[in-house]
Amino acid sequence: MLRLTDAAAEVIRDLLATQSVPPGGGLRISAAPPANGDEEALYELAVVIGPEESDAVVERDGVFVYLEPAAIAAFADKVLDAEQDEGSVSFTFLQTAGG
Repeated sequence: MLRLTDAAAEVIRDLLATQSVPPGGGLRISAAPPANGDEEALYELAVVIGPEESDAVVERDGVFVYLEPAAIAAFADKVLDAEQDEGSVSFTFLQTAGG
């Protein structure tokens, strides 16, 4: 299952606070519609107030990331990392050791 770094948990917590997301809210990863003939799967990250019924829930230190069913397998061997710099946020998916 997807794991979060300490940095990712902190950045997501800050992001949710700036958007006044209620407790239980988090970041949701879902499949994006293909664009411009792309064959590779694309995914979107969005701030949400809670999970969909079929979402998998990843929690670290009270921070939630929700994965729609189509994203579960794609991120099973990944670690979500994040950086925040001058008002911008960037997320990176890292391969886990042995993955």
